[in-house]
Amino acid sequence: MNDLTIQLTDRGDKCLYQQIYEYIRNEIRRGELLEGEKLPSTRSLAEYLQVARSTVDFAYGQLVAEGYVEACPYKGYFVSHVEELFHFSDNALLEENMSAKTGKAEQGRIENKKTVEDNLLYDFSPHAVSLKDFPYATWKKITKNILVDANSEMFALGDAQGDLRLRETISRYLHSSRGVNCSPEQIIVGAGTDYLFMLLEKILGRHVPIAMENPTYKRAYKVFQSFAYEIKAVPMDSSGMDVKKLRETNARVAYVMPSHQYPTGVVMPIGRRHELLKWAKEEKHRYLIEDDYDSEFRYRGKPVPSLQASDRDGRVIYMGTFSKSIAPAIRVGYMVLPPKLLQTYKENCGFYASTVSRIDQRILDEFIRDGYFERYLNKMRKIYRGRHDFLLNHLSPFEKEFMISGENAGLHILLTSRSKIPERELIAAAAREGIKLYGIADACMGQDSIRNTSFENTILLGYGALEEQELRQGLMLLEKAWAPYLKSP
Repeated sequence: MNDLTIQLTDRGDKCLYQQIYEYIRNEIRRGELLEGEKLPSTRSLAEYLQVARSTVDFAYGQLVAEGYVEACPYKGYFVSHVEELFHFSDNALLEENMSAKTGKAEQGRIENKKTVEDNLLYDFSPHAVSLKDFPYATWKKITKNILVDANSEMFALGDAQGDLRLRETISRYLHSSRGVNCSPEQIIVGAGTDYLFMLLEKILGRHVPIAMENPTYKRAYKVFQSFAYEIKAVPMDSSGMDVKKLRETNARVAYVMPSHQYPTGVVMPIGRRHELLKWAKEEKHRYLIEDDYDSEFRYRGKPVPSLQASDRDGRVIYMGTFSKSIAPAIRVGYMVLPPKLLQTYKENCGFYASTVSRIDQRILDEFIRDGYFERYLNKMRKIYRGRHDFLLNHLSPFEKEFMISGENAGLHILLTSRSKIPERELIAAAAREGIKLYGIADACMGQDSIRNTSFENTILLGYGALEEQELRQGLMLLEKAWAPYLKSP
């Protein structure tokens, strides 16, 4: 192991530990430091650079927090596996703000509210995210700077599709992280997916036959139902929506989640994606709505490119949101329209004003452009991966009675009863011990449609908002609640 050849300078804009941090981070990104490679000890690097050991400790600590480096007790620091980490661009590297200790008081104020039964102890919600690690001080700093520098233009109505600067940033982010091919002109920014779905009704027309995977994201189902869309529930197999069953419908549009289907966790293989694209291409007015709601969180293997990345005929409407990757309260979603539908949007919907404040758009834009989003996303991916692995490693008491699926991505896994125990019974038993669980029946279309799927008697076990200690205690109570159902080894 050789010492790192870091050239420190006495520039006033960057302190020493920031220079060390940025040098190692950039070396990892460029592949100069490889996975598993050992870094110099803090003592030896401090002696080599002639700096205080605490300076190197600060730099290494930040690298560990962001997932670039792993600390192994009694062994040292090693380069992490970073193949799946999102890198915005080398030009967007952030000047580190490691001194945000004043934000600790803020961090404790906003936590997930658990508004269920009075005796609730642990909520395994598949929708909840962790807010304790959100960079409140950074968000506050950006907001303050923007308001200080704000002029009259900031308070004007703005572009109906969203500020061009933010759409440029989103376009770069989508191309870098998801392989999406689009121009800023094709992007529409809105306050959540509900508003974007409303625009789609104006673009696609009323009473459109739309196919949805069954089970599916129930909120989208209810929104489409409110449009008086003719909804076709298409069953799924191990690869996603069954295209043969899709062809048996008169659907003009198909709503799919190919990168990580909710709630089943199925990742659609390339062959099935091509089948869907072929189906869409066969008729003039057929389209696919790709909901890429949580593609940032994948813990094994390489990132899965979007369906839109394979679209060569302008048939995919791509939708995404920052609610999962940043925070639910952000309420900023985006939609990428194919060129033909973009023209229809301008003719039929161009007069709708943007539903996102220009100040909020500017804050989000700077949060992404300045590199804060990249670092926060990498940090949260590491945290969620740790909780995901911890949960899987502590499910052994349940393995005889339950099949485990949906792992390696997202923020929940699935437990399916081998003995066909009704999910309502499982949920009720858990509730008596203070555990809130969710069944897959809530995601199915129609009262009896669950019987037409292969996911009957399935529980969704979310881990996004629970720390390891909470997961441990929650699983112990769940094992107690389900003791009558669990078979001895």
